[in-house]
Amino acid sequence: MQVIAIANQKGGCGKTTTTVNLAAYLALNGKRTLLVDLDPQGSSTRHLGLNELDKTMYDVLMRGLDIRALIKNTMVSDLDIAPTNNFLGKAELELASKLTARESVLRPKLRSLEGYDYVLIDTPPTLGFLTLNALVASDMVLIPIQTQFFALMGLSMILDLLELIKSDLGYDIKKRYLLTLFDPRTKMAKEIVAQVKESLGEDVFKTVIPNNIRLAEAPSYGLPITLHAPDSPGALAYSNLAKEVMAL
Repeated sequence: MQVIAIANQKGGCGKTTTTVNLAAYLALNGKRTLLVDLDPQGSSTRHLGLNELDKTMYDVLMRGLDIRALIKNTMVSDLDIAPTNNFLGKAELELASKLTARESVLRPKLRSLEGYDYVLIDTPPTLGFLTLNALVASDMVLIPIQTQFFALMGLSMILDLLELIKSDLGYDIKKRYLLTLFDPRTKMAKEIVAQVKESLGEDVFKTVIPNNIRLAEAPSYGLPITLHAPDSPGALAYSNLAKEVMAL
């Protein structure tokens, strides 16, 4: 089982879109996949059509609920979700007040799972204790980078956090970067793609996610792109990304 956190403290970079649609394409390729929604906004949960929740990831993290009791099936075969809503925001404060092991609450809960090939964690657009728990629980972090001005701004913060996790906790988490929201009509976007690939080298996925209206509208229908617009450029891009991830 490979656990992948999708993380970037910069909002609007395609983090949730990537989590949902990469998970859907991994499942479409026959990989049993679990999406863990660790963002109090609950965007991944709603993106997959879930709204009414009795229990959430707050209950798993702070009340000792077995994550297996939370997991729900989705409309995509082989894709399950551990959902959340804005109540998870309380966990950020409660984790901050814990005196010990506050960064590693999630890890043993995920590592006890069986039967999944991939676990993808959608994280909040902050570097607080929820994101820290996601990173500590992961084998790899996928960092979406928007192909817009200041694309690399703030990247050093998450990289510094990963170094701290390695030096203080002993977890050496692999890093991969994904270029998102690419508009081929603009010279700036092309220059940023070249700049990022030059700076970060082979850790950048070959797939570049386009700025695609079908991707943008899919959440409002409560569907991943695999079901909303499977022939769209955005769908093709995430299909290709899934193949790259499976080849790692």
